[in-house]
Amino acid sequence: MSAGSPVSVVIAAHDEEAVIGHTLDTLLAGAAPGELDVVVAANGCRDRTAQVAGRRPGVTVVEVARASKTHALNVAERLTIGFPRIYLDADIAVPVTAVRALCAALEGPHAPLVAVPARHLETRGRPWPVRGYTAIHRRLPAFDEGLFGRGMIAVSEAGRARFDAFPDVVADDLFLDSLFGPTERVQVREVTTTVQTPLRTADLSRRLARVRRGNAALRAGSGGTGGVAAVRDADRWSWLRDVVVPRPWLAPAAAVYVALSARAALEARRQRGAAAPAWGHDESTRTLRAG
Repeated sequence: MSAGSPVSVVIAAHDEEAVIGHTLDTLLAGAAPGELDVVVAANGCRDRTAQVAGRRPGVTVVEVARASKTHALNVAERLTIGFPRIYLDADIAVPVTAVRALCAALEGPHAPLVAVPARHLETRGRPWPVRGYTAIHRRLPAFDEGLFGRGMIAVSEAGRARFDAFPDVVADDLFLDSLFGPTERVQVREVTTTVQTPLRTADLSRRLARVRRGNAALRAGSGGTGGVAAVRDADRWSWLRDVVVPRPWLAPAAAVYVALSARAALEARRQRGAAAPAWGHDESTRTLRAG
């Protein structure tokens, strides 16, 4: 983070009235004047997302008619002025110290090009199938190595030069993951984002089906990544080899994980050929916090 140069934070927000105020207040508290360049792209909103975000001093809000995360990111980036570039989900509340830590990890002549935080999956109050699935999911090596599933990614100016614009895909974080090799990324473990798991099993099932469809579309080349590395393949047996075999006490959770994964795969295949969803966020968790 260079002195006098702001860090741009890009937030694509679709019907996020319940959470966007808290996210922005948390981010802006303690930030120095001119330290952050925050742009919120309220896209396809049927609520007061834009108005709530616009009440925060120093936040640029652009309203986009089309409900599409990647389209909103592209529109918002035309208004940004700084680097590194932070892509932040509207429901991920992090303080400015988290932004500073990720940016610091990208400094220096031989620094990585992209930085992500660690993640905490919140399962308190969730039904046992959601907790069981999460017990396996959170231990998968792909989520420790990859850039996805955290709701926050920091990209240096050199890293951002890897691509022109976000393609029209659902899996935007998997797209970014495809652009950088293992030595070009870093996980900043002193920063942790809290990711809310779905409140109901049915919500989790719908979310898993959306993720599978979005990932499959990206791997099939819809929109084209143009990346320097291939989109990582799905490792269908990692849950067993890397999680359950070393921890046999997780076998009951694994049964839930396999059942929900199979159900999501069937649903994703059933929906094959249908129009991809513009957004895949979990509506149930938006009830956890008032705007």
